[in-house]
Amino acid sequence: MLNRTAENVARATPEPLARKVRGISDKGLAWLFISPTILLLLAINIFPLFWAIYLSFTNYRANRPNEVVKNLGFANYQRILGDQDIWIAMQTTAHFVFWTILLQTLIGFTLAWLIDRKFRSHAFWTTLILVPMMLSPAVVGNFWRFLYEPQIGLFAYAISFVSGIPPTNIQMLSNVSLAPWSIIIVDTWMWTPYVMLICLAGLRSIPEYIYEAAEVDRASNWRQFWSITLPMALPFIMLAVLFRGIENFKMFDMVNLLTGGGPGSTTEVASITLKRQAFESWRTGYSSAFAIILFVAVFGLANIYVKALNKVKQR
Repeated sequence: MLNRTAENVARATPEPLARKVRGISDKGLAWLFISPTILLLLAINIFPLFWAIYLSFTNYRANRPNEVVKNLGFANYQRILGDQDIWIAMQTTAHFVFWTILLQTLIGFTLAWLIDRKFRSHAFWTTLILVPMMLSPAVVGNFWRFLYEPQIGLFAYAISFVSGIPPTNIQMLSNVSLAPWSIIIVDTWMWTPYVMLICLAGLRSIPEYIYEAAEVDRASNWRQFWSITLPMALPFIMLAVLFRGIENFKMFDMVNLLTGGGPGSTTEVASITLKRQAFESWRTGYSSAFAIILFVAVFGLANIYVKALNKVKQR
């Protein structure tokens, strides 16, 4: 059937085109097939980046497309770097990134280490732990917003049962001190399984004969953990930190759904500030400059981190 179809296609192909196709090498044929996808990716990713770079040097406003666009040079960048509110948003972002990565790494690696013991029904518990990661951020945000409700939320009643504090006094989303931690808890609950999967892959990649040799040398379980397990799983842990660090630096949907940056500006991370400047104040050129600064910051930090990761892998 396939041969007959191929023969029909060959007969329908014009002879000049058929000769050209026969003369193409395998590498050229591969480029011929992937070039449409590459062009599409360039159009979707590269063009908007260069367009944003251009806009960052102008006074362009998206709600006033007919205004004359003026070149401001580096004025937008100077305003951003000298804006105290921007630095406060960056500090808030750093706070979220630090605590979410710390909690997700510790809990994720602990869960991976426990599951790697291959106890009875470990496959069931692994699947159950992965459920939060499979949910949409919109679903998770609305679900936890309901849980945090002081009147009917189960979270407030659970804390009240343990501490004795009335549920109405537990204002997780409207309290200045508790609002940042409410987002950290949700992000940790949702993305710890992702870190666990990467750490579990690292633990499963350690050859068994290394542990057998350690047991022959009468090394204790604690010594095996510090001398074998942790050093050999470290590249995978660092890889998980890299992925989650980049994602959490761009954190938007969870904060927007839970607090919207409030109360006040307590949970206003950099992405929320960027959204307000771009789509509420309509300072398109200014927000484009801020986006470029964030991109350069993430790219630079990730590049330094990858070099450190490569050094760890080469040890």
